[in-house]
Amino acid sequence: MTKPSLLSLQGLRVSYGTRTGPLHAVRGVDLDVAPGEIVALVGESGSGKSTTAHAVTGLLPRGGRIDAGRIRFGTRDLTALSEKELRTVRGTGIGLVPQDPAVSLNPVQRIGTQVAEVLRIHRLATRRSAPGASRELLARAGLPDPRTVARRYPHELSGGMRQRALIAIALAGDPRLIIADEPTSALDVTVQQGILDHLQTLARESRTAVLLVTHDLAVAADRADRIAVMSQGRIVECAPTGRLLDAPGDAYTRQLLSSAPRLQTPSIALPPPALGPAPLLETEHLTKDFPLPRTVGGPRTLRAVDDVGITVHRGETVALVGESGSGKSTTARLVLRLTPPTAGRIRIDGEDVTEATGPRLRVLRRRVQLVYQNPYASLHPRRTVGEIVAEPLSAFHVADRRGRAARVAELLDRVALPVTTARRRPAELSGGQRQRVAIARALALSPDLVVCDEPVSALDVSVQAQILRLLAELQADTGVAYLFVSHDLAVVRQIAHRVVVMRAGRVLESAPADELFRAPAHPYTRDLLAAVPGRTRAL
Repeated sequence: MTKPSLLSLQGLRVSYGTRTGPLHAVRGVDLDVAPGEIVALVGESGSGKSTTAHAVTGLLPRGGRIDAGRIRFGTRDLTALSEKELRTVRGTGIGLVPQDPAVSLNPVQRIGTQVAEVLRIHRLATRRSAPGASRELLARAGLPDPRTVARRYPHELSGGMRQRALIAIALAGDPRLIIADEPTSALDVTVQQGILDHLQTLARESRTAVLLVTHDLAVAADRADRIAVMSQGRIVECAPTGRLLDAPGDAYTRQLLSSAPRLQTPSIALPPPALGPAPLLETEHLTKDFPLPRTVGGPRTLRAVDDVGITVHRGETVALVGESGSGKSTTARLVLRLTPPTAGRIRIDGEDVTEATGPRLRVLRRRVQLVYQNPYASLHPRRTVGEIVAEPLSAFHVADRRGRAARVAELLDRVALPVTTARRRPAELSGGQRQRVAIARALALSPDLVVCDEPVSALDVSVQAQILRLLAELQADTGVAYLFVSHDLAVVRQIAHRVVVMRAGRVLESAPADELFRAPAHPYTRDLLAAVPGRTRAL
């Protein structure tokens, strides 16, 4: 007997107005989600997954519109509701966990205030009770020390901690349906496990329906009752999870499954270089303290990086792994001299650049480049892709206009984007396409070291595999070194020569990748490996 649907999409069609005409993003989608059911919507970047999710909540970006079809939530057709009526559905009926915490959180309000605001808007708490209730929600979302977190602003939290704050906001109204758009893409595997455990508990015990939008097939395999695979705006296959994984009926589904990273997948990186020569990058006793808001009897500073020493040789990939807030990204920012260290030294090719300024710092900027974690916030929204990729070339006066255009075309081709992308703007691209633009920009000056801060976390598995192969090929061709920050251990297994495990700002373990994955020495490393998704059902 078929379960009655809480959410039912019938012939949904969505398009975006562009300068060259309508872009048809969703092309006749039919999908049902029953109370207590977890349905995963998977597919490559640009397949229409997030557009489908945003259409349900009436939160399509500017230029987006529903052209046809119905969205039934319970007995109501959401496509027939006014904006005012939709606001009564959002929060208490449908909770949304958006993909991008940097854009979704108010940068000038404390985290606790933002969670409390949702409770007060829906009259779920009074002015007096809202602060305490918001701290409880932060704790439920897996944030340690919620009292301290509630007092912080978004920029004072790691990417993963910001994402957990968004999850707390989505849970505030105890909604009947949670739409989770890549809810754990910024989280380390142990916290990811806790968040997904919580969503699964809501589905099982509270009969909350979950529409899980994800590019991570391992997460879908572990958590979903059914998986719907999208490609080019259509659902090409939808089946119970076990059946789909064991016997995928569509060629595109088979391609996705073959591209999914696994801990058992052989490394694509060439053997590591001889480590006899002096390292390209060396940090010594690197330490970073951040001031905290003043409270009676509370700590004055947070030590985000504590006595960290790492080395990276030419042609080598060193991965920094650990939970959100472990100090990985702060260490990367220190290496890039985007923030000054409290103590310690940073050396590039033996030269101390810890306090470099002016021309010396400019030379460092050319030799060391960055691929940001967040493709939504890192690209200038009013510039074309061609202008964005050419920006480093212009800044360092490399080539003339024609030469820069040729270099841009070459870089776009290397990151699997058509040359016509150069005329488009970031808003016209999917999250994965934007990240490929960011990678092309970082490679423009042929740097010695690229700091990759979660460079493939926003990409679907097929494009993720392309980018990892690209990084390995570039390293083989040029000898470029990577400091690779990631929470995805399956990705790290493919690309890294050495792995450095961090927790609470300190290095717990550092070892060659093969050795660490085969026989981790520290209990925390063993916990990380045990939490990797995809173990309960083989992909």
